[in-house]
Amino acid sequence: MIEPLPAPCLDVVENLRAVRGAIADACKPVGRDAAGVALVAVSKNNGPERVRAALRAGHRLFGENRVQEAQGKWPAFKADHADIDLHLIGPLQTNKVREAVALFDAIDSVDRPRLARALAEEMDHQGRRLPVLIQVNTGEEPQKAGILPRDADGFLRECREDLGLDVRGLMCIPPVDDEPSPHFALLREIARRHGLGVLSMGMSADYGVAVAFGATHVRLGTAIFGDRRALLGTPIGG
Repeated sequence: MIEPLPAPCLDVVENLRAVRGAIADACKPVGRDAAGVALVAVSKNNGPERVRAALRAGHRLFGENRVQEAQGKWPAFKADHADIDLHLIGPLQTNKVREAVALFDAIDSVDRPRLARALAEEMDHQGRRLPVLIQVNTGEEPQKAGILPRDADGFLRECREDLGLDVRGLMCIPPVDDEPSPHFALLREIARRHGLGVLSMGMSADYGVAVAFGATHVRLGTAIFGDRRALLGTPIGG
């Protein structure tokens, strides 16, 4: 017998349903099929019970920001659900590459040559060929990870031709205070030049705009799991 979900976790199920509906609505004006937009449920800082609620609702595509947190959460879930697709969407330190390659099913945040080389070597060592995305720092923010747009063409060629990485597409996180449209358009153009089909762009605040600009993956945490600070009783402004 399947135990009923705790009341707070029922919100996760309803939020997933609402987000899928919103994605479908965003697709209609631009003539897109909602099936072409994958929903990455960003489960960072959420405990097992809320992840379990999403799994019970049939969701299987998740994103985590930190290797250490994912190691404590996902092996048990993956043992129970062979079809989970777990993506690393946060910055990856080279000293965590071995663990990341072993645990994740895709690396969506390849942002510098040293990391690309480390991943290629570790994938060869483990015999795993994970798909990867190149993170582009479209806002050229000094504090943010990502290859600069002017360096993206050369970096892509290095990753694909020299290192043999399975580069599927690009990822970006626009500056918080910027209109996201120009950033999404820039990412789309870089992908077009290189024949890349995956565009991971758009989060809880701007995924509707991202869909209009061709996002194939949107990364949503708060819209699905709620604001973790509120759940913990922490003031949102704190």
